[in-house]
Amino acid sequence: MNDVNGGKASELSEQENNQNNDREEVYSKVVRAGNRTYFFDVKATRKNDLYLTITESKKRFNKDGKFFFEKHKIFLYKEDFEKFADGFEDAIGYIKEHLPDVISSEQNESTEIDGKNPVSGDDFVNVEFEDLGEK
Repeated sequence: MNDVNGGKASELSEQENNQNNDREEVYSKVVRAGNRTYFFDVKATRKNDLYLTITESKKRFNKDGKFFFEKHKIFLYKEDFEKFADGFEDAIGYIKEHLPDVISSEQNESTEIDGKNPVSGDDFVNVEFEDLGEK
């Protein structure tokens, strides 16, 4: 298949890949929540500015039964951190105020026993049927 731009599209995608590889990941946190997984990745630009990417990943299935991961990504830059955090806290506060039973019942599901959380995100093991193999 010939590129209508004389190869410029492939050059651009190669440049984008090189730029993305230049971004150093300095911190990563994975949060599994139900059937979704959230990735909080702090990355550094070439000028050593830090920014945050938040990725939501959810396993989906095609009509033929094969799975894929649907991903949504947010890029959050340092100049927006405070406004984002304020908006996030306001929205969570609103939910807690208007649906306190929902929030407290979710928190009670992971109550601590003897000062220890019986199920924490670090203890989570994701077992897929594909991992079991066929007999």
